[in-house]
Amino acid sequence: MLELKNISFRAEGDSGEKEILKDINLKIEGGFNVITGPNGGGKSTLAKIIAGIITPVSGQILLDGEDITDMSVTERANKGISFAFQQPVHFKGLTVYDLIGLAAGKKIGINEACDYLSQVGLCAREYINREVNSSLSGGELKRIEIATVLARSTKVSIFDEPEAGIDLWSFNNLINVFEKMHETSGGTIIIISHQERILNIADNIIILSGGSVKAMGAKAEILPELLGTVDAGCRVLADSGKEMRK
Repeated sequence: MLELKNISFRAEGDSGEKEILKDINLKIEGGFNVITGPNGGGKSTLAKIIAGIITPVSGQILLDGEDITDMSVTERANKGISFAFQQPVHFKGLTVYDLIGLAAGKKIGINEACDYLSQVGLCAREYINREVNSSLSGGELKRIEIATVLARSTKVSIFDEPEAGIDLWSFNNLINVFEKMHETSGGTIIIISHQERILNIADNIIILSGGSVKAMGAKAEILPELLGTVDAGCRVLADSGKEMRK
C-alpha cells in the first residue's frame, strides 16, 4: 500500500512562491488508479513526489508501512517504484535491448527482452537492436518505456500523461497495453490522465484540483459525476468546465 500523509509542495513563480499541493492525504491499495483533474492542479507534481524526483516541503510517504519520504529516486526504485515520463528520455548509443536489461536489473536473454516488447505491441526483432534515440517515434518510445516498466516488475508503476504527444493510432495501442497490464499486473498502477478511455479502465479515480484532492473512490462512484457531455466529440470535468478532447 502507498500512503501519503499531509503532503504539501511550494515552488517559486513569477509572482513569488506558489503553493502547488496543499495537505494531500491519500491511500492507494493496489489496482489501477487514475489521477485526473484540470491543468495546473498539481497532478504531475504529485506523481514526481511519489517517485522521489522532487521533495515535498512537508508530509510523509509510506510504502507498505515503511517511511520512504527521505529516500532518493534510486532508493525508491530499489524499493519497487517506477516512473514513466510524459516525454520519454533518449539514450544515444544505448540499444533497446540494453535499456530493457538495465530496467530488469539483471542480465536477460534476447528472447526475454523480445517478450517484453511483444507485450507492448512492438515487433521485437525489428526493435531489439535499435538505439533509443530520435529515430523512434513518440509512440514507439512510450511503448518501449512501458516495456522497461514491465521488465522491472515493480510494486508501484507511475505513468505521467502517457497519451501526451502521440498520434491516435499509437494512443489506441497504448490503451490495449494498459488494459493488458490491468488484467495481469499484481502491483499498483497509477496513471495521470485526462483521457476518458483511460478513466474507463480504472479501478479507482482521484480528482486533484487546485492542489487538493476533491474526490476519490471507485470508478463506478466517481466517473458519472466527473464527466458531462457538451457535444458529440467532447467531455468536460463537471466541476471545472475544462474540456477533455477524446
